Amino acid sequence: MSNAEKAASDKTKMSSGRRLMSGTVQVFLAESLLLPTGILTAAFLTRRLGPDGYGVLLLVTAIVTWVGWTITSAFTRTTIKFISETDDWQAVATTVLQLHLWLGMLAVAVLWVVAEPLAIALREPSMTRYLRLGALEIPIFCLAYVHRSVSVGLGNYYQRAISTAFRWLARMILCVALVAAGFSTTGAILGSIAAALIELLIYRVYIQAPLLTRSSFPLQKLWGYAIPLFFLAITLRLYEKLDLLMLKLLGGTAADAGFYGTAQNLSLIPSLFTLAFVPLLLSTLSCLIHAGNLETARTLSRDGMRLVLLFLPFAGLAAGSASEIITLVFSATFLPAAPLFSVLIVAAVAMAMIGVTTCILTAAGKPHWTIATTAPMVPVAVLADGWMIPRFGSLGAALVTTAVASVAAMTLVFVIYRLWNILPDLFSLGRSLLLGSLVYLLATAWVAPGWLVLVKLTILGLSILVGLWLLGEFRDRERAVIQSLLQSGARLFKKPHSD
Repeated sequence: MSNAEKAASDKTKMSSGRRLMSGTVQVFLAESLLLPTGILTAAFLTRRLGPDGYGVLLLVTAIVTWVGWTITSAFTRTTIKFISETDDWQAVATTVLQLHLWLGMLAVAVLWVVAEPLAIALREPSMTRYLRLGALEIPIFCLAYVHRSVSVGLGNYYQRAISTAFRWLARMILCVALVAAGFSTTGAILGSIAAALIELLIYRVYIQAPLLTRSSFPLQKLWGYAIPLFFLAITLRLYEKLDLLMLKLLGGTAADAGFYGTAQNLSLIPSLFTLAFVPLLLSTLSCLIHAGNLETARTLSRDGMRLVLLFLPFAGLAAGSASEIITLVFSATFLPAAPLFSVLIVAAVAMAMIGVTTCILTAAGKPHWTIATTAPMVPVAVLADGWMIPRFGSLGAALVTTAVASVAAMTLVFVIYRLWNILPDLFSLGRSLLLGSLVYLLATAWVAPGWLVLVKLTILGLSILVGLWLLGEFRDRERAVIQSLLQSGARLFKKPHSD
């Protein structure tokens, strides 16, 4: 490779990396609003509804969310890939929107029929009316999520961030207001539906793809990617809530479900990263591979896997501070959720790695490999839960979830290695494990009651970043990108220009 070609390649890597990082920061900040707004909402709801009422709400939310995510996840990556590779994006968008509208309406009808027997199977007959009400959110959520995918495929990360931010803020305000007004669980469900509708309306301002007119893009072109990704979506969405449902089916009480669901919801940060980063990575990799720039795609893929490893020290910090975080946010009543959270935060990191690696396989044109490697997760977890939960209760469910997700993540990393001969940096893994262990011990030893836990988390969190920097984790190219982003921080949420 000549000096000119090497310089052009480095410039492409820098440009792609900077755009990917900038977009990820924007979307991550927007998705991160789920954490404070979700915690504040949960803190209010747990106190107003109690463990039993909150447990019922979490079961309803888990079922409705699983249905919505299953429908959208089946076509999200396919939509992003096709939008990224075509000029006639409106035709693609219209076809996918119409498909999601029909699937969402079908899901509402099915859930209305099965709501009562499902509620009886879960030994919570009062869930029937809540499930039927919550089902109305599914088609709204599906349409909004298609608009998310179109925004990402077009590279309009600003639109994606703004719409998401408004949804989380609206959800907190409306849920709290309606429950405070005396509508109880019904008010929380209505608030969530209204927030999804607000997000959809904001997207329609930006993306005015026809919804009811006939599209010139044939639906058949989606199936090559959509079918294997549909099964991948079903597997991952079912797996994410499988432990909660198995716990309830195998004798857990509504309070047990409330404690477990609280621990699940608190381990959201790696999931927020996946929501922010993976669609943008898919869009970037699809464009690079379509343009024949495979080397840059390989470099970004390796860095994407490495980035997940850097969450391990923060997982150690969260696990070591679990009791204090639970007490501060949810009150001492929910302390049984603390050991569950300490385990599930590791599972969340493993699921983030699964998200990144399956994204790489999708962009590389290997969607069938994704389901081949993840399909065993659900049956293995069901069998393991059947043995562990009766013996160890909620902790057994958390251990199974973490173990199965970790094995699947390592398997997918090996598959990526066989495909492109790349691995996440082993030195990064070593640094992350070292810092994670040290921070866990420090967080466990440092007892910070009440609001002082925020000081503790801030100091130790900054120590992790300093430690990674001093250990040489960040490379020259990455430092240049970080410094460039910091210098343009005031313009972060302005519409990004194409590089």
